[in-house]
Amino acid sequence: MNSLVMKFLKDESGATAIEYGLIAAGIALAITIVLGEVGTALNAKFVSVREALTTPQ
Repeated sequence: MNSLVMKFLKDESGATAIEYGLIAAGIALAITIVLGEVGTALNAKFVSVREALTTPQ
């Protein structure tokens, strides 16, 4: 029984999976933030182009 407890305490495979999950979540969050900012800037650019094309000169 004692060896079973020691084996369980030394097993780090679950911790590694959690670490990889946290890294993946962090990367996904960073990508979401960056794409949100790029999308906002791109939308503003398209609006300015549309206004330039529809405004009579």
